[in-house]
Amino acid sequence: MNIVVVDDDPIALELLRESLLADGHEVHAADDGLKAAELLAAGRARVLISDWEMPGMSGPELCRAIRSRDMGRYVYCILLTSRGSREDLVEGLRAGADDFLIKPFDPLELSVRLSVAERITSLETRDLMIFGMAKLAESRDADTGSHLERVRLYCRVLAEHLMGQPEFSSEVDVEFVRNIYMTSPLHDIGKVGIPDAILLKVGKLSPEEMRVMQTHTEIGKRTLEAALAEFPEVRFLEMARDVAWCHHERWDGSGYPRGLAGEDIPLAGRILAVADVYDALRVRRVYKPAMTHEAARAALLSGAATHFDPKIVATFLACEERFMAIAQSLEDQEQALELNAA
Repeated sequence: MNIVVVDDDPIALELLRESLLADGHEVHAADDGLKAAELLAAGRARVLISDWEMPGMSGPELCRAIRSRDMGRYVYCILLTSRGSREDLVEGLRAGADDFLIKPFDPLELSVRLSVAERITSLETRDLMIFGMAKLAESRDADTGSHLERVRLYCRVLAEHLMGQPEFSSEVDVEFVRNIYMTSPLHDIGKVGIPDAILLKVGKLSPEEMRVMQTHTEIGKRTLEAALAEFPEVRFLEMARDVAWCHHERWDGSGYPRGLAGEDIPLAGRILAVADVYDALRVRRVYKPAMTHEAARAALLSGAATHFDPKIVATFLACEERFMAIAQSLEDQEQALELNAA
């Protein structure tokens, strides 16, 4: 995480800087509030740790300056102080501080407080970015919005079930479930780079058109990696990249774009593959009728250990009643909207 630290005491500043570097953070140091404000305005730091009492511009005054300016993104402000009274707390919060750390600081406490800062700034970035990107994908296809909502719900059901399985306990936790629910709508974001003549074609694609269509996985990967480079501390973007890049890989290695096989395919991509195909089979298109749940179930079973991770297919079987309920619920909503529109 990129952090700006400011203290007019060079010894205190160096101690804070060394502690943050040891914890793996990128640190930008300043010895007064004006320099710190310039660093925040010019750089990518999301967190400020400021001494309270400084000549020229105090910590609370720096917080007020940050809140009064457009920094391009939210800056999480921690005041480092020997003050601990109720009045001081109120003054700092009114100035725009998010948290406080009492001098002399405890490195472990600092690390925990920074974890909170990272979680909060990541949530802001995540929600804004996912919403914007998902709406961009939705704009290319009138049906995409419903597809995205169904797929994210299916992914959450599968991930929640896996969270209770011992063999997945080291990888699937509450954060994984939350992230796959949030990022799965981005799996086809790369389709914004596919020409309409191919993306919206009603009939069967030619071999050359299919090759172009398949590049949506690479386009999605590049798009999300660019976002990850801009926000390296936002870890959910790694999963977003994986689902966009890998949801057409196959368990037996015959998929695209890289021909990954087995557990070399990221788990999020393996989950998304089952959810995405199930939904594609259940939905009517101008070029095909909708499958029943039973027919889609049989297709997933036949693809276990070839197309799909057999453990994810087994998880689908354990959760199929929830899949059916989601499909029915959203179908009812769509029918109601169509009736109202008529």
